[in-house]
Amino acid sequence: MNNTKKRNIICTAILAVIVLALIYFANNYLDAYIVRILNLCAIYTIIGLSMNLINGFTGLFSLGQAGFMAIGAYTVAIFTLPLDMRSTIFYMEPMNPAIAGIHLSFVPALLLGGVIAGFAAFLIGAPVLRLRGDYLAIATLGFSEIIRILLTNLQSITNGALGINKIPDNANNMWWSFGVAIVILILTALLINSSYGRAFKAIREDDIAAEAMGINLFKHKVMSFVVGGFFAGVGGGLYASLLGTVDPKQFYFTLTYNFLLIIVLGGMGSISGTVIASFIVTCGLELLRTFDEPLTVAGYEISLFRPGFSMVIFSLLLMIIVLFYSKGLMGRTELTWDRIFNFFGKMKSKKAPKSTEGGSTK
Repeated sequence: MNNTKKRNIICTAILAVIVLALIYFANNYLDAYIVRILNLCAIYTIIGLSMNLINGFTGLFSLGQAGFMAIGAYTVAIFTLPLDMRSTIFYMEPMNPAIAGIHLSFVPALLLGGVIAGFAAFLIGAPVLRLRGDYLAIATLGFSEIIRILLTNLQSITNGALGINKIPDNANNMWWSFGVAIVILILTALLINSSYGRAFKAIREDDIAAEAMGINLFKHKVMSFVVGGFFAGVGGGLYASLLGTVDPKQFYFTLTYNFLLIIVLGGMGSISGTVIASFIVTCGLELLRTFDEPLTVAGYEISLFRPGFSMVIFSLLLMIIVLFYSKGLMGRTELTWDRIFNFFGKMKSKKAPKSTEGGSTK
């Protein structure tokens, strides 16, 4: 093992210890509101990674993440709901007898939500992944809306438009949200660096050339779509547990645009870019909420600040970022230790004093 690999392993171990310490500190000592926002950042990271796997690494223009997220959210909501509370929540129509007596703990329900979302992705992907470009985007967006409409009308299973509340708040614990996010981050990195990941990238660059090289386009596209659906379902389950309530209105197709924004801002085809953009977008939207209320300066009220004005500022900031970083903050590159050390090495060399002709310095 060379010195560079040893250095990278040591730096990764130190980073892991720092992250664990920060999670422990935040979970035990920070304000509940800040903890909630940080948990939301981790959940958006999971769903952003699921969408980047499909759109960024495989080159498929899919807009169906909100639907897969809804499946995972409702699965966790239904099966973790305490049995004695179900009659008070399903008061318009009793819960379907087939599931009324089934109760799961959080982890099995979370995995089940991911599996069902992945299976739905397979059923949707099998017919529509033969489409390309805008046609694929329209088809997946349509299926996402179909899922939402089904959740609205399956009264005895999902409680219809009333939604489900009093969901156990397991995801308010940062160990769950960040732990799952780290696991999915590692799984995504392993997948992308495997032979399957290289096949995904080949399809993204030129699917005709990839097929000529012997890559089964349909198989790899469906695989990417199913894995992305599984990750989105897990993220949706955490989302439901964090909010404590779910209803179909939370999963309009516009929700998908938040994750599309994250992967475009971070870089289509960059894992680290998705993580960075998830925190920027989530925290940025929260910080700018102050502009949704009138601001008083020296006794004068600035009436310009009205509800919705924060989105105007946020959109302008995003436009500026996109103008200067047309490929996103990271493009298709990753934030590696070599890149970090090279950056600081260049900064150090620029600050070093230049020697004179005779070799002396002043």
